[in-house]
Amino acid sequence: MDAFIVPTKYWHELDDGRVQCDLCPRECRLHEGQRGLCFVRARQGDQIVLTSYGRSSGFCVDPIEKKPLNHFLPGTAVLSFGTAGCNLACRFCQNWDISKSREIDTLADAASPAAIARAAEALRCASVAFTYNDPVIFAEYAMDVADACHARGIKAVAVTAGYMNPAPRADFYRHMDAANVDLKGFTEAFYADLCAGHLAPVLDTLRYLVHDTSVWVEITTLLIPGRNDSDAELDRLTRWVADELGPDVPLHFTAFHPDYKLLDVPPTPPATLTRARTIAVGNGLRYVYTGNVRDPGGQSTRCHACGALLIERDGYELGTYGLTDDGRCSACGVRIPGVFAGPPGRWGSRRLPVRIAAFATDDGSHAPPDLRARAI
Repeated sequence: MDAFIVPTKYWHELDDGRVQCDLCPRECRLHEGQRGLCFVRARQGDQIVLTSYGRSSGFCVDPIEKKPLNHFLPGTAVLSFGTAGCNLACRFCQNWDISKSREIDTLADAASPAAIARAAEALRCASVAFTYNDPVIFAEYAMDVADACHARGIKAVAVTAGYMNPAPRADFYRHMDAANVDLKGFTEAFYADLCAGHLAPVLDTLRYLVHDTSVWVEITTLLIPGRNDSDAELDRLTRWVADELGPDVPLHFTAFHPDYKLLDVPPTPPATLTRARTIAVGNGLRYVYTGNVRDPGGQSTRCHACGALLIERDGYELGTYGLTDDGRCSACGVRIPGVFAGPPGRWGSRRLPVRIAAFATDDGSHAPPDLRARAI
């Protein structure tokens, strides 16, 4: 077995000789040599193995707001990476070249958990994000990276569709500090027709995270014209978030652009995002944001108690900042939900690609001078 293939524990044997992967609700049942729909989990030697451990589709330092997380260490840098494959099959995937890849060459960078943690520390990233594709499918790798980062005081972020079975979900989120969960729509038909999945497991994940863990949670819904943007569906979705999760969970409505297999649908008009935000606020949600458009008013954070401007945003750039170091409104003193630690970061909107090979060994210098100069 090569270094990139590791055994997993989320599977069991079936009476007909197949082995079932128990990681996600897809529960792929595999004969010897077959891969699951996710591509990176496969049956080898009568067990399910992860075939992408320590391999990535690339690394980049981003603003944390790009994940998007607006209430988690604002303004800080996050080291982002993913692998190949995905356990959903969304026709509108915005990262389809990575998540739908069936080519092992997509996994360009070899990176141990220790090397990733060193890179994040050297680049002064407050967190590492598992993103671009879904970390559920490389859970063992993500958990080991999270542990290596925690040893250096760096937090771990999962950007996920939330499509995971209960037992591995509990294991996985014991290692995570924050999550942005992609709630793709609010009908079973949407998930079945456009994602080849189901809605209920995603709602279960959201309930679990908010009520049974200390993970900071934000939600993103990509609004696709004519598919999931009706007033009725937005009303049901936002009422569910308010009733089941509470008014303090931030919700991001983001704009769709034609991609992958959904090229016949126009981009989302900015007015649709504004309409969705109005519905959400009307249903009691306190922190509702717009994304993938320029909308400083819809992207800035205001105090739910007094209305004071707390975090001014224009894209990923922060302006006025009205939070105390412990996350209270400077105007009225009410505590704002989120994870805040001192003054905001200064990373801004920069995007810094990183070659992780520069951090393969810990020689005391950590990062090449040009990377150190460009870090915060």
